[in-house]
Amino acid sequence: MEITKVPFKKIAKSYLGQIFRPYVLVSLTSVKTNELLPAEMVVDSGADYTLLPNRYAFYLGIDLEKDCKAETTLGVGGSETIYLYKEGITIKIGNWQKKIPIGFLERDDVPPLLGRLECLEVLRVVFEKRETIFEG
Repeated sequence: MEITKVPFKKIAKSYLGQIFRPYVLVSLTSVKTNELLPAEMVVDSGADYTLLPNRYAFYLGIDLEKDCKAETTLGVGGSETIYLYKEGITIKIGNWQKKIPIGFLERDDVPPLLGRLECLEVLRVVFEKRETIFEG
């Protein structure tokens, strides 16, 4: 069953050609107020889990020092401290929703990443003709 279909976003032109990126609008549920926070996230099949910039913790009612476990992760940009929130938050994509574990970066200069753990790995995600198709 199709959940949603989203066109890729044109983001830049490089020496190699026009760059398109798979973004999807996701609703994140605050753990304190139950309010929905919209987030445009990169669909990142290479991300082990969903990661948000630091500022999202405040809006979602999560105290990084008290509610999370700090860990160091390695990526293309080197090592980073991330704050893992195991209790999870409820996310909604189209008509599909699920509570997933989530991590927060110390930085705000990276886009939110929708990762595999408990999210992309339980959905069928197809990148085709510059569109992302989510199926449940």
